[in-house]
Parts: sequence; structure tokens; C-alpha cells
Amino acid sequence: MQTARDAAASAKAGMEKTKATAQEKAERMTTTDPLKKEMATDKKEDMAAAAEMEKRDAKAHNAAAKHVGGTTGGTTTTGTTTGYGAGI
Repeated sequence: MQTARDAAASAKAGMEKTKATAQEKAERMTTTDPLKKEMATDKKEDMAAAAEMEKRDAKAHNAAAKHVGGTTGGTTTTGTTTGYGAGI
């Protein structure tokens, strides 16, 4: 389950990076001002960095959730037992 969530986080980050690149290209094509072109590139880099950070946060959260309770063992993410899956 964690790997599926990690793959989803990676896919989402990839889509955000692609979206940032497309926006940058559109902004660079519609202006002749070098400052605006540079601003478009900076904006793309910021958006890509934010997407990568969100991906890392999601993966860390998924790993922590697996470590705390996971999907088996009969515990919730708070560590309390539910009575299911623990052989009860």
C-alpha cells in the first residue's frame, strides 16, 4: 500500500513539474522582455521545487504511517488496537 501511495505522490509531482514547464514555455513565448522571461523560469523552478518537496513529504508521511500502524496488525495510526487483524 505504501508503494502505491509513493507512486501516486511521484506521479502527482511529475504532473506538477510538467505543468510548470508548460506554463514557463507559454510565458516565454508571449513576451519579448528578458526580465519577464527570467521571471517565468524562476517561477517554473519554484513550482518544481514545491512539487518535489510535497512528494518527499508525502513519502515520509506514508513511511511514518506504515511504521506506526500500517494496514495489518490491528492498530490504527494512533497505535491503539482495533481488535481486527491481530488474531483476536
